[in-house]
Amino acid sequence: FDPRVGIVLLAATNRPEILDPALLRAGRFDRQVTLDRPDRKGRAEILSVHLKKIRLASGVDVDQIAAITPGFTGADLANLCNEAAIVATRREAADVTMDDFTAAVERIVAGSERRSRLLQPQERRRVAYHELGHALVAAAITGTDPVHKVSIIPRSIGSLGYTMQRPTEDRYVIAAGELKDRMAVLMGGRAAELVIFGDYSTGAADDLAKVTDIARQFAARFGMSERLGHPVLEQVLQQYLDTPMAKSSRDYSEATARELDVTVRELVAEAFDRARHILEGKHDILDSGAEMLLQREVITPADLPALGPVGIEAPGHQLA
Repeated sequence: FDPRVGIVLLAATNRPEILDPALLRAGRFDRQVTLDRPDRKGRAEILSVHLKKIRLASGVDVDQIAAITPGFTGADLANLCNEAAIVATRREAADVTMDDFTAAVERIVAGSERRSRLLQPQERRRVAYHELGHALVAAAITGTDPVHKVSIIPRSIGSLGYTMQRPTEDRYVIAAGELKDRMAVLMGGRAAELVIFGDYSTGAADDLAKVTDIARQFAARFGMSERLGHPVLEQVLQQYLDTPMAKSSRDYSEATARELDVTVRELVAEAFDRARHILEGKHDILDSGAEMLLQREVITPADLPALGPVGIEAPGHQLA
């Protein structure tokens, strides 16, 4: 380029780690600007732009929508507004309500409903206990993300039910204890199956994948394991905890690899034991909650008190 001509060359990528380093040398693409996911204030501002195109009901609160969409990108928020408008159109409404936005969030996070997928009665019953197990463990552990909804309606992403937790604020630093809390909640469904049915099912496959990934990051990425200590054993390319862990090349010994495997197994086992301990003795609540789910298909936090006292986990029970 002629330096006397005012041309600015811009480029964008969401995979900077695979770029040829030669592109980033001085005089080339040497000025880099990182566009992170918007925080709550940023999401509200982005939503305000997209909502101008939609006829809204009087009860729609932009800040509330921003609060229930942590981690959403600008494109996600644009899609959310479109989905909410579609939900309103399907029910032949003139205005888009807050309930439409809530349904749109569920559709994006959990997939669309697949009511055509018919389960056998014993399968629906197991799914109900499984999802209620997640909800009760989350309710019993202080400080976990609040449960937004429990459903046994199959979704398009393949799940036969889901327990939706939505954080109330953006989080940038997560303590070791909070990661263990998340693992325990993830194991709540499998623990409920064992408590009620005395065995396991394939329905916990996704939960197991997630809890194993968190356990591995706990030990290998964040240096939180007493057994392995502080060294970082594996680097990751993704920025967010809820994305699959992409490992760098392994630069540790076979002995350390074995220790890492043992640590991950122990963390997962501890999470399961913790969830099972919370649910043992709550057969009445599990039974009444499962019956409610089987009848209604969906329950919300407002329904939980009717099941009886869930109880808070006893201090000091959390395993080290």
